[in-house]
Amino acid sequence: MILDLLENGDPARIAISLAGNGLPVTYDQLRQQVDALVEELSRLGLEKRDRIAMALPNGLEVIASFLAASTVGTAAPLNPAYTRDEFKFYLEDTGARALIVPSRGADEAKAAAGDDILLIEADIDRDGRVRCSSKGKLSARSSDHAEEDIALILHTSGTTSRPKRVPLSHTNLTTSARNVAETYQLTPEDVSLCVMPLFHVHGLVASTLATLFTGGTVVVPSKFNPLSFWSTVRESGATWYSAVPTIHQVLLSRTKGTRPAGAEQLRFVRSCSAALAPPTMADLEARFGVPVLEAYGMTEAAHQMASNPLPPGARKPGSVGRGTAVEIAILNEAGDILAPSATGEVSIRGANVFGGYEGNPAANAESFSNGWFRTGDQGYLDEEGYLTLVGRIKELINRGGEKISPREIDETLLTHAAVAEAVSFGIPDRVYGEDVAAAVVLKESATEKDLIDHCRSKLAEFKCPRTIYIVETIPRTATGKIQRRNVAAAITNNL
Repeated sequence: MILDLLENGDPARIAISLAGNGLPVTYDQLRQQVDALVEELSRLGLEKRDRIAMALPNGLEVIASFLAASTVGTAAPLNPAYTRDEFKFYLEDTGARALIVPSRGADEAKAAAGDDILLIEADIDRDGRVRCSSKGKLSARSSDHAEEDIALILHTSGTTSRPKRVPLSHTNLTTSARNVAETYQLTPEDVSLCVMPLFHVHGLVASTLATLFTGGTVVVPSKFNPLSFWSTVRESGATWYSAVPTIHQVLLSRTKGTRPAGAEQLRFVRSCSAALAPPTMADLEARFGVPVLEAYGMTEAAHQMASNPLPPGARKPGSVGRGTAVEIAILNEAGDILAPSATGEVSIRGANVFGGYEGNPAANAESFSNGWFRTGDQGYLDEEGYLTLVGRIKELINRGGEKISPREIDETLLTHAAVAEAVSFGIPDRVYGEDVAAAVVLKESATEKDLIDHCRSKLAEFKCPRTIYIVETIPRTATGKIQRRNVAAAITNNL
């Protein structure tokens, strides 16, 4: 069980520090709070097969609620920035019976829950403890408990409009937490600064669960703030942090060529969830004076699959490193394993890898070959087993680590009365690696601003196109198919 991770820490050692926004919480106090939440969720009628959604900002509330929800039933954390329609979709698709929200704010999430989902409010009381309460109660249902019960359910976007459900078991998560901890030799003396959102496996597994697995301390700001980042590092005694390249680039841009005070405390910096350019890696190491370790992760693997090692191991710029207690192979279309240096589809297997998408046999048939999970990424292994990614097979837009389904954006644009055709795609971006753009054919007058505002009313901000090209026609293949990258090249090259 995930909750058993808390047994690894010294009861008197600080488990969670809220970066100046609240009282620190020891391992003993965290366990007591989670036990109380488990009791309250059970009293409200929630049981093992129930999905318990959460729309909470980073902080003690979401960590304690996740541990409790994954113990009582299955935790389903959601992005608090979703729109009402997006909340409705994810709540319905997950089959959530309850939704945990803060008492203040979260209006879109609360409205989406309606009368069918039990609304539970979670807040920190004056003693620094997480408390939850609800005006309702569910009728209890009997269900069996097993070690492989699903602890967490998340969604991952594909090239179709409907995101796929990814169930992760307690074994998947504890295995991945152990793998991360062993890769970076984490100890109880380590302090992890969690700047990634806790509704993603990056922040949840790498920054948080791996640290709790080794009895260390997790420092959790309410959100990433480049203005206070280094003061937080200094005051908390942080020894490492993990982030997407976008955050690293923002921090680099603010250091003005000098090593920031506090960087000397760091053992290493980790980068994951999007490609880290070798020049950026070199700049980070020169500026911060610590090794920068690029890793490779995805939701279906409960996060980490590969990483560059700590010194004295070799870290190779442009590579995501070796498998971290995860087997990695490169497969051809027939499912055969290719030799080193041959490019094919990156495929994985291990105890951290999920067993298959929920309710999606077609996706499972496509994604598994002879026990290997096919990631949808192209890459190759060198003679030393280091993995280099060379492209994505799937047509996801990767905006700073946020994987965005272009089909979802297409369909949103097509709900505007003026749009006859729409196709979205990724375009290069200096900060995010990729950003969202789209091309539309109009059937009546509309401006780019009109269309972007329309998207913002229906989609989370990170999914909205930053640029929309209004064109006469959208390029297609001879058979009438749209290939997004060809469309992107054709449109942007002709401007």
